[in-house]
Amino acid sequence: MKIIYFHGFASSGASGTVQNLRLILPDDEIIAPDIPVDPAEALPFLRELCASEQPDLVIGTSMGGMYAQQMHGFRKICVNPAFNMSTMSKVLKTGEHPFLNGRKDNQKTFRITREIIQHFNQMERQQFKGITDFDLANTYGLFGIHDDLVNTYDLFHRHYPNAERFDGEHRLNDKVLKKVIIPLIEKIRAEL
Repeated sequence: MKIIYFHGFASSGASGTVQNLRLILPDDEIIAPDIPVDPAEALPFLRELCASEQPDLVIGTSMGGMYAQQMHGFRKICVNPAFNMSTMSKVLKTGEHPFLNGRKDNQKTFRITREIIQHFNQMERQQFKGITDFDLANTYGLFGIHDDLVNTYDLFHRHYPNAERFDGEHRLNDKVLKKVIIPLIEKIRAEL
């Protein structure tokens, strides 16, 4: 199975989740790009990546879940998707910020500008357009009941039927990965 993983805000394709997925699913190909900070660059980049790689599954967490939802025509798992990045003042603040994980370009920090926040806002207003019948049947939302950073279960469920809550927080850990995400991956694998 070919899986593309979209990381969360300030992270990278070298996150702990990616490493754990590769350990747990050694026979699967896990592609994990470093997502550009500006959604005006990120969204076209991710759409082009999916079009060229043709993954069996796209998994995204937090900001990556918001982007994953917009990959129409692909099976998707959106974990604690951050659909409202532009209004998350705890996270999306102007200024210089450190990356949480190493990036392929070796950048250690990134800058958030008002223009980048505007780009998030513009994208968010369009993010649920273009949903197909295939997307309705093949897009899964997983929401931690102890997530105190993002709470978008109701917003997701307004657009998609496959929304589930799990006993967990915003950030994934090994337990949630093994008890919640992997069983769903295996369910999707059986349907391919």
